[in-house]
Amino acid sequence: MVEETIFSKIIRREIPADLVYQDALVTAFRDISPQAPTHILIVPNLLIPTVNDVTIEHEAMLGRMITVAAKIAEKEGLAEDGYRLILNCKHHAGQEIYHIHMHLVGGVLLGPMLSYSFKK
Repeated sequence: MVEETIFSKIIRREIPADLVYQDALVTAFRDISPQAPTHILIVPNLLIPTVNDVTIEHEAMLGRMITVAAKIAEKEGLAEDGYRLILNCKHHAGQEIYHIHMHLVGGVLLGPMLSYSFKK
């Protein structure tokens, strides 16, 4: 059994959030601890804990996350200069809430993809 998350409660509007978009497949809302001037989370309305749990049945929902991200980026004025989409999977990637979510971040030059220096 998959555990309920705070995102599930936001999707059902049981707790407040600054909603940016919602349809039958996905919900988008502003992150409460933004890491850039624009930081929006896009989540599937179905609780899928990690990318490892994705199945072929989820493809339409995950595709919708990306098309919604592009629409939001345009509306937020990010499309021309660019933005970053981030999906984290499990502990080593920094996933904190086990409900798949995509971060849409932008509004400033974001710099390198990773700041961690890996050496063999």
